[in-house]
Amino acid sequence: MNKQSIAGAALIITLIIVVLAGSRLYVSVPAGHVAVATLFGEVVDQPYEEGLTFPVNPLYEFTFYDIREKELKESAGVPSQDQLTTSVDVSIKFRIDGSQTPRILQETGTFEDAIRVQIQPKLRSVVREQGKSIVRAEDFFLQQTQENLQTAIFSSMSDYLNERGIICLDILIRDISLPPFITRAIESKKEREQEVQKEKAELERFSMEQQQIIAQAQAKREASELDAEQRRILADAQAYEITQLNEAIAKNPAYVQIQALEALKAISANPSSKIYFINGDSPAPLPLMNMGDPLTK
Repeated sequence: MNKQSIAGAALIITLIIVVLAGSRLYVSVPAGHVAVATLFGEVVDQPYEEGLTFPVNPLYEFTFYDIREKELKESAGVPSQDQLTTSVDVSIKFRIDGSQTPRILQETGTFEDAIRVQIQPKLRSVVREQGKSIVRAEDFFLQQTQENLQTAIFSSMSDYLNERGIICLDILIRDISLPPFITRAIESKKEREQEVQKEKAELERFSMEQQQIIAQAQAKREASELDAEQRRILADAQAYEITQLNEAIAKNPAYVQIQALEALKAISANPSSKIYFINGDSPAPLPLMNMGDPLTK
């Protein structure tokens, strides 16, 4: 091999070494991540934030952590005080505290290790533990019970995870599955309650109808009483009129004769009237008999 070949090979090897070494002189951290460096197994205390950092020790090894908000879903069988087990689906929202990632790497491991070791088993344990405060399995369906359960789980998980560099953001109960026979009993109870509500509505409707009938009857009775009162007043007026007339006749006997003459005057005005004779000796002369035939045309 000549000197030129040796020199060319040496140059290529040198370039490869420079490129490889150069790529280890910087670190590029993606958005929403931090990088933790280790040197010969020893963890560097200061994490590298997102972006490009140059230069760095080429001997560093980097472990990346996603510090964005994450959600983990878990299901656990939760025993209540009545010794029945209810399946509870719960989710936890969390994120890694970037400033604590060196300690997480040293005490727990990678991001996946933190979820597997710290979050999952603790969440299942806390859910079961808090469920022991529930008296009856069907109480899991109560809104207040679910709110209290979420609050208790959140408090326990926050205290536990904060000490391990993980921030608990929220706890959500997604679904609750009671034992089948409890579910059937609750459904039957709801059906009975709906039937009771239906009957109650029917009774209220019937009561309203009866009240309307009573109101109509009351109105008719009041109308009848008013009509009777009007008739009584009219009868009293007529009786008063007759009384006054009788008193007038008693005080003035000629009143009847005057009325008879007025009647005869009206009769005589009709061409078809008959001829009457009056008893002149009577104190109250009235027509006595018909002496003529009706006029014929």
